[in-house]
Amino acid sequence: MSTDLRADGIWTRLRRRKVVQWSAAYVAAAWALLQGLEFLADLYGWPTAFLRVVTLALAVGLPIVVTLAWYHGDRGEQHVGGTELTIVALLFLLGGGVVWYYQRTADTTTTGTSAPAAEKPIPTDASIAVLPFVNMSSDKEQEYFADGISEELLNLLAQVPELRVIARTSSFSFKGKEVDITEIARKLNVANVLEGSVRKSGDTLRITAQLVRASDSSHLWSKTYDRQMTDVFKVQDEIAAAVVEQLKIKLLGQAPKAREANPEAYALFLQARELRRQHTAEGWEQSITLSQQALALDAGYAAAWHELARSYVMQIAYGLRPREEGLRLAREAAARAVAIDPDDALVHDLLGWMAMYLDADLAAAARHLGHALALEPANPGIIGSAAVLAQNLGRLETAIALNEYANARDPVRPAGYVNLARNYRCAGHLDQAIASLRTALRLAPAYIGAHFQMGLAFLLEGEPQAALDEAQKEPKEVQRLLGLTIVYHTLDRKAESDAALATVIKEYPDWPYNIAYALAWRNERDRAFEWLYKAAAQYDPGLVEMVPEPLFTNLHDDPRWLPFLRKLGMAPEQLAAIKFDVKVPK
Repeated sequence: MSTDLRADGIWTRLRRRKVVQWSAAYVAAAWALLQGLEFLADLYGWPTAFLRVVTLALAVGLPIVVTLAWYHGDRGEQHVGGTELTIVALLFLLGGGVVWYYQRTADTTTTGTSAPAAEKPIPTDASIAVLPFVNMSSDKEQEYFADGISEELLNLLAQVPELRVIARTSSFSFKGKEVDITEIARKLNVANVLEGSVRKSGDTLRITAQLVRASDSSHLWSKTYDRQMTDVFKVQDEIAAAVVEQLKIKLLGQAPKAREANPEAYALFLQARELRRQHTAEGWEQSITLSQQALALDAGYAAAWHELARSYVMQIAYGLRPREEGLRLAREAAARAVAIDPDDALVHDLLGWMAMYLDADLAAAARHLGHALALEPANPGIIGSAAVLAQNLGRLETAIALNEYANARDPVRPAGYVNLARNYRCAGHLDQAIASLRTALRLAPAYIGAHFQMGLAFLLEGEPQAALDEAQKEPKEVQRLLGLTIVYHTLDRKAESDAALATVIKEYPDWPYNIAYALAWRNERDRAFEWLYKAAAQYDPGLVEMVPEPLFTNLHDDPRWLPFLRKLGMAPEQLAAIKFDVKVPK
C-alpha cells in the first residue's frame, strides 16, 4: 500500500511541477516540426542526414525539457529528493539511449558498420563523366552534332573496363545549366570530367576537349583539333587515348576504337538519333528518313541500321505502324546491323527487348541480353534491360542488385529509381520502394507513373489513405484512374471504385493487362480473366510482367491461372528452365 501511495505522490508532484504538461507539449511540437520539415525536405531535395540530425536533437531535448520543468514548474519547491533524482537520471538515460539507437541504426544502414557515416567525398578512382560539348557553330541547328560527338566519346570510353563512366542520361542532365564542375562531379560521384566544344563549318571541324580533375577543378589535359570531317573518328580515338593516358589507366586489352563510316552518313545518323529521342510521331518518322538517307550513302553502316530498327520499334509501341509490318521492318534492320557488326552490344540489347515485349519470348530475350552483357558487361543501359528481364522471370533479388548497379552509373536518371522501386515493391521491400520513388520524384516531380507506384507501395504496406493521396497526384490520367480504382476498393468506397474503373474501360480499352490487375485486386476473377484473354489476343506487352506483380495475388489459386501462364510460356517451371545467370559487375 505504501508503495502505491508513494507512486501516487510522485505522479501528483510531476503534474504539479508541470512535468507532464511540458513533456506532452514538447512531444506534440516536435512531431509537428518533423512533419513540416519532412514535407520541405521532399520538396527541395534536402539530404536525409538533415532530418536525422534534427530528430536526434529533438530526442536529446526531451530530458532537458523534463529537467527544466521539474525545477521551474513549481516555484518555491526547488529541492529534490532521491526519488526525483532517480527519475531525472532515468530520463537522461532514456534520451541518450534513443540517440544512441537511432544513430547506430542510421550508420549501420548507411555504411554497413556501426561507425559514424561521413558525407561521401569526391572519389579518387578512375571515374569520369562526359558532359555534352558546347555547340560553337554559327548554325544552332548543328547542336545535335556537338551532342553526338560527346555521346560517341562517352560510348568509346565506356568500352574501357578499367574506367567507370557515367551514362549519358545523367551526364547530359546538366546541359544548359550553370553548375560548377565540382558540384556536377559530386552529384555524379566521379573524380574527373571531360568537357569541350565543337565548331562545324561545312566539312571543317574544330573540336576542343579538356579533362578536369573534380577535386580542385584543375585541368589535367586540353587540346584543340582543327580537322576535316573525314578525320572525325581519328579525333575521337585521340581524345579517348589521351584520357586513358592522363588517368594512368593500365589497359588489359586493346584500346577501343571508333567505328568508322562515311562522314556524311555519320552526320545524318547523329541527327536521326537525336530526333528519335524526342519521342514524338514526327520525330520517329524523320529519324527513319534520315537513317535511310545515311544507308543510301553507306549501306554497310551498322549504327544506321540499328537506329532504323529502334525507330520502327517505337512506332510499334505507340501504335503508329501495324504490328506485323513494324516487326518485319525492325527485324530486317536489326539483322542487317548484326550481320555487319556482330559485336555491337546495343543491337543485341534491342533484340532482347523486342523478344521480351513484342514477342513475349523470355527465353529468346535471355539469349540476346546474355550475349549483350558478354560484349559489354558494365554498360548501365544493358544492365537495366537485364534487370527488367530478371524481374519478369521472378528473380527479384537479382533485379534489385542489377538496378542498384545501373543507378550508380546513371545516378540522376529518375526512370532508374522507378524501375528499382518496382523491384522492391514486388519483392515486398516496401519502405525501400517508397524511398526510391521519393528520389525519382525529387529528380523529376512530374514523372509519369511514380505517384501511381508509390500509391501501390503504401497500399501493400497497409496505409490506404496515404495510397489515396499518392494516386490522386498521378499526372497520367489512365494510371490515376487505375490507382483510384484499386485504392477506393480497399477503402470500401465501392461506388467510387466502380466509377473510376468504368471510365478506364470506356476511355482506355487498349489497356487490357492493367484493367485485369485492377479487377484481380477487387477479386473479380471472371472479369479479370476475361481481360487477361483480351490482353493475350492484343499482344499486350504488360503480360510479361504479371508473374511477380502482387496485384494478381487473388488469382494465384484459381484453376485458370497456371494454364494461362503455361500458354504464355511463363509457368514457374518454364521460367525456372530459362538460363539467365547474370552477375553484377565488380
